[in-house]
Amino acid sequence: MPTPTLSDHDIDLLDNAAWHALDGPHARFAVGDDLVRRYQPDVAPFLAVRSWDEPGVWDSIVSLVGPGADVAISGADPELPDGWTELWRGSGVQLVETSRLRPVAYDEAVVLGAEDVPDMLALVERNRPGPFLPRTHELGRYVGVRREGRLIAMAGERLHPTGWTEISAVATDPDFRRQGIASRLVLDVAFHIQQRGDRALMHAAADNVDAIRAYEKLGFHLWRRRGFLSVRSPGTGAGTSTTEQAA
Repeated sequence: MPTPTLSDHDIDLLDNAAWHALDGPHARFAVGDDLVRRYQPDVAPFLAVRSWDEPGVWDSIVSLVGPGADVAISGADPELPDGWTELWRGSGVQLVETSRLRPVAYDEAVVLGAEDVPDMLALVERNRPGPFLPRTHELGRYVGVRREGRLIAMAGERLHPTGWTEISAVATDPDFRRQGIASRLVLDVAFHIQQRGDRALMHAAADNVDAIRAYEKLGFHLWRRRGFLSVRSPGTGAGTSTTEQAA
């Protein structure tokens, strides 16, 4: 598989995709300051840090998420200040499109909107493709496939650093898997991403080898592996139900 050639600018964007999305095309969804930003709570759980080397970054995180909040940190392994608690660690991968990717519109795909949110949330709950909240669909174009009125598969656009768009929320109900529906939806989303001049990227858990293999077969390249960990901010309120994910 050809390895994509990326500029230093592209590498910088991909290294901190959530920050560059919130500082760019997704600025209207951003809450925070010049060091730390997050998406509005009903849009996405991601919290982004401009640079872990900046003085005051941890104070800015606490100001944003509050005491005793769980924060997932992706793509970095910062030294925790006093009072912060590490909860768990994991690993994921980032994939980017290559010249082998052949996007094409999928004639069975229907555009999903606000009226489809209950069905989208139900599909996500059944299949667990990753975080999806009531307003996540506002981040970009989401499409799905309905059979006899039932939403049985979906995919869409999430993080959007300038020039790149993440394909996410790829989900298919078990009874309809291994029919190529998810692949067709991914190619449809990628088609519209390329039509507006962007390139496509994806993320997956490192142990989701079947999905990674499928995405590579479509023409994505495993660009890098990303560690992530969950930590808890100091103070009372431990056990906050909403985990902010720092990307």
